[in-house]
Amino acid sequence: MIHPLVLASSSPFRRQLLENAGLVFKVDAPRIDERQIEALPANRALGPVDLARTLSTAKAIDVSLRNPDAIVIGGDQTLSLGNTVFHKAPDLGAAREQLMELQGRTHDLNSAITLALNGKVLWEHVGIAKMTMRSVSPAFMDGYLERMGPKALMSVGGYQLEGEGVQLFSAIEGDYFTVLGVPLLPLLGELRTLGQIDE
Repeated sequence: MIHPLVLASSSPFRRQLLENAGLVFKVDAPRIDERQIEALPANRALGPVDLARTLSTAKAIDVSLRNPDAIVIGGDQTLSLGNTVFHKAPDLGAAREQLMELQGRTHDLNSAITLALNGKVLWEHVGIAKMTMRSVSPAFMDGYLERMGPKALMSVGGYQLEGEGVQLFSAIEGDYFTVLGVPLLPLLGELRTLGQIDE
């Protein structure tokens, strides 16, 4: 049986990636409070990978309950430096602080994806990319953030690899789509396995 697809995300980046891959879907943004879920006693001790999976699953299930008989694609991404988890910066000053802390070091982007149907998880996956940021001068960082403006606040870490953010890095290990927030190849593979897209 072919089920309609629903993307449980307000991210324009995830939407664009799925559209570019030829998927037909509707968008229904999840109605959850991510920080509240993180603060639950059962979730406080979660590592960054499990936290990404937990948030991705919460989004998929939330939207799945409103869209019966649809396969819902939920996603979440955490940025971790060791066990420290970074969130989207609230303003450019906070973005600058985050970027200065990350420079010269290797951090992980943990991109989780979940498929849910009628409130139950069908499949989940976490792709991990290792991102090594080069050391830059304060003047370079100031100029970068001035050019980026509010766009720096749209992604965790304050950079967008598909744009000028690529200049911040000296090495990347991992899948490009995982960096952008969707482990796309595993997702497409699972949708084929489920018979939702052509072999």
